[in-house]
Amino acid sequence: MNPSIGPHHKIYGLRLTDASATFRHERGSFRAGEAGYTLVALLAVMTLLALFAMAAAPSVRQQVQREREKEAIFRGEQAAEAIRDYYKYRNAQGLRWNQALPTSIDQLLEGIPEGSKKRQILRASAARDPLSTSGEWRLIRTRSQDLIDFQRSVMLYAGNLPPTPQDTQIVELQVFAVPTITSVLNTGSTQTAPGGEDSSADSTGPFVGVASRN
Repeated sequence: MNPSIGPHHKIYGLRLTDASATFRHERGSFRAGEAGYTLVALLAVMTLLALFAMAAAPSVRQQVQREREKEAIFRGEQAAEAIRDYYKYRNAQGLRWNQALPTSIDQLLEGIPEGSKKRQILRASAARDPLSTSGEWRLIRTRSQDLIDFQRSVMLYAGNLPPTPQDTQIVELQVFAVPTITSVLNTGSTQTAPGGEDSSADSTGPFVGVASRN
């Protein structure tokens, strides 16, 4: 065995131990630099994702709000149908006008007698207002300002013609519950909804509709 070949043998001016240490040092420097570039690229990607999320947030919120409004309309229509069924049943029992109208949402949830059982006329989910934090509908009373404003809006939309129900029982209720408006002048002005949420308590008494508190 040649003793000159060993740990201290020189190759290109470097001993084997020096060459190995130099290689390890350069490889470590390369990996550190590669890790640095990876971190910079990761931060750039995260920044872009954050910017995209910020840009998409308003659109997502608007879409969620639209879906909630559609659900509120759907539930409100179910509540209106339940009020009609309740009134028609009570009216058929000989009660008229305010006496035949419900005075609470709970009465609609209880349903109406049908044979030996009760028929459900309002689902529990439809008894909740999806737009308000309390989940409670605002009840619309007979001959109230809310009802007058609603009738005026409908007449403006329908060309100055008040809605005419086909059911004679509902026609009779409309004569009693809704103040007569013969003509509505469209001045082109628009009303904006008040800000915030209506947290006032409903007064007791019969009601003919529901509205969102928001």
